[in-house]
Amino acid sequence: MRLEPAERHALTGLAAIYAARMLGLFLLLPVLALYAGSLPAATAGLVGLAMGAYGLVQACLQVPFGMASDRFGRRPVITAGLVLYAVGSVIGGLATGIWGVILARLVQGAGAVSGPVTALLADLTRTEVRTRAMAVIGISIGGSFVLSLVAAPPLEALIGVPGLFWVMAGLAVLCIVLLYTAVPQPSSPPAPKAKGGPGLAAALTAQLLPYHVGIFVLNFVLTAAFVGVPHALRDVLGIGLHDHWKTYLWVFLASVPPTIPFVLYTERSKTPWRVLRLGVTLLGLSLLGLAFAHTHYWTLCAALVAFFTAFNYLEARLPARLSQVAPPAIRGAALSVFAVAQTLGAGAGGFAASVMHGQVGLPGTFIGAAVVVLVWWLVAGSAAAGRHE
Repeated sequence: MRLEPAERHALTGLAAIYAARMLGLFLLLPVLALYAGSLPAATAGLVGLAMGAYGLVQACLQVPFGMASDRFGRRPVITAGLVLYAVGSVIGGLATGIWGVILARLVQGAGAVSGPVTALLADLTRTEVRTRAMAVIGISIGGSFVLSLVAAPPLEALIGVPGLFWVMAGLAVLCIVLLYTAVPQPSSPPAPKAKGGPGLAAALTAQLLPYHVGIFVLNFVLTAAFVGVPHALRDVLGIGLHDHWKTYLWVFLASVPPTIPFVLYTERSKTPWRVLRLGVTLLGLSLLGLAFAHTHYWTLCAALVAFFTAFNYLEARLPARLSQVAPPAIRGAALSVFAVAQTLGAGAGGFAASVMHGQVGLPGTFIGAAVVVLVWWLVAGSAAAGRHE
């Protein structure tokens, strides 16, 4: 089934918003810790706070922003979040000390609009093509990540980290312009709800919980894998840190074509839950491949291509299915809880993998992540399949 012209228009605009916003964030990640550590009054704890402040505030405010988008409409709430993101970026551009950078990251994080933006995409696409639309968004985010790995070092050398903050402010303004010029309004905006409505409680029901668990696990293993993969490339294969991006770039590009059959088969299948479980199976097998084949470059790369193929598909399928199951009146709240689970999964995966790497080594780290995927396959995956598809 083809995307209708209005759906293509909406998808193009929202993918550009996602990509521009995430590019700004990703550009900062490789250079922020070193920059923050060089500022006056910086300590290890304050540098850690500067690094984590964005995610912490995002996790706290995702659900309020999602519920507000259900009540007041997507566009005003997304605009408010992007304005906060722009203001935080300006603060970062003007900051001269560690506390200014921390404040900048806190204000940037307050623009927690991932849930409302995903809900707007769901509002503007039919259920039959929503997985495809979510896949395009995921690929645009992945492309932004890879581009940031390539562009961040030369840009930082040219304009410094304050300059990167100003680039982020400019990208936020661009996102606002795109929101009003390239993204149509939903034909049936969410109906206002009375204050104190059941949005959050309904977003946490057993019907929706498997999808929140799924995205938690998916981002847990993503972060865990990329605690291990840099060690494999540097310590086992002898590839310098500054050359890792070359592997990530071609591996990500190679994973895009095999993702497409997963997405199309899901849309055409009468039992799409089987495709979901196939994707979860591929994810687990790819982690086992990393555990036992990371000592050879090309086998490690093959395992990474399989990992990204599964990740790209599941990252698209889970929010698409959640948006189909969640009633429109609580869609923003449900997708915001989903975004919180995503953030928490990434944090938990990084912590757990760091501990596992120290205790059981590199193979044990990948095997531990595979075990988490197996639990998902047995419990959450079967629950989602049996109840909702």
